[in-house]
Amino acid sequence: MPDPLSKLPPLDLVRGFVAVARRMSFTHAAEDLFVTQSAISRQVKNLEEFLGTSLVIRKHRAIELTDDGMRLFRCADGWLQQLAEVTASMRRADERRPVTITASLGVTSLWLVPRLGEFQSSHPSIDVRVAASNKIVNLEQDDMDLAIRYCRNALVPPGAIRLFGETLVPVAHPSLKIKDIESTSALAKNILLDLDEPQRPWLQWSDWLSAGQLDKVKPKGVLRFNQYDQVIHAALAGHGIALGRMALVQPMLQQGRLVAVGKRTGQVDHFAYWLIMRSGQMRAEVHEFAEWIMQEARLANEALA
Repeated sequence: MPDPLSKLPPLDLVRGFVAVARRMSFTHAAEDLFVTQSAISRQVKNLEEFLGTSLVIRKHRAIELTDDGMRLFRCADGWLQQLAEVTASMRRADERRPVTITASLGVTSLWLVPRLGEFQSSHPSIDVRVAASNKIVNLEQDDMDLAIRYCRNALVPPGAIRLFGETLVPVAHPSLKIKDIESTSALAKNILLDLDEPQRPWLQWSDWLSAGQLDKVKPKGVLRFNQYDQVIHAALAGHGIALGRMALVQPMLQQGRLVAVGKRTGQVDHFAYWLIMRSGQMRAEVHEFAEWIMQEARLANEALA
């Protein structure tokens, strides 16, 4: 008699389908599994071909599970959850599990990564895995230990630790020899490096200029980027003036890689950077890494004072 196990679909195909069904989105499922949307779509299509039935109805900007898809999801979702729990419990006690942390691309590139070398030097027995993403992930579902999130104070989950607030200052490379841009003539001679993120206008030049009654002044030019670390890297390359988020650019100011060319704005009261921790009992190495992050934040706040 043929082995029934040989008739089961490949695990990767089932996992991809379950990720889509959980989120009802190919895009979000791809982000959850750190693969491309086309890869997830192929996995679901290959599973449908393997089973000989349609599992997902693809609509414009939406999907829907077929009856067979719903039946498979109900079975496979619980099975994968049990498999995850069993395999986790079977890990050897002495196995080195990395501390996993997720943060936005900007915070990862400008704040976290420059400090990680120091942590690894002082904690060689602790491995760290960084997942940079601008999407807010579920720590439990995605098996993450910690997250640094920039979010509204009103939306912060219970138990979160405030790391630092948000203060802005215009910054540029010292080679540009800009002393102060808070004048019509200075703005007209320089290029502004802007963040293309309309949902957060306080991080854009339009708000800063309006607050200084300079909104009618036309700068020499504007370069726009969709990621904040790109804005700062452009400033480091001498391409123009950026709105520096003090918590992220303070080390560059101290090192002289950037200089402040304008006054600090008042702190943005409704947004801050928070350390979010996974619920449940925290492993010793996770606790140690979280304490290190909080200590680094305290040092950063002292430097900003």
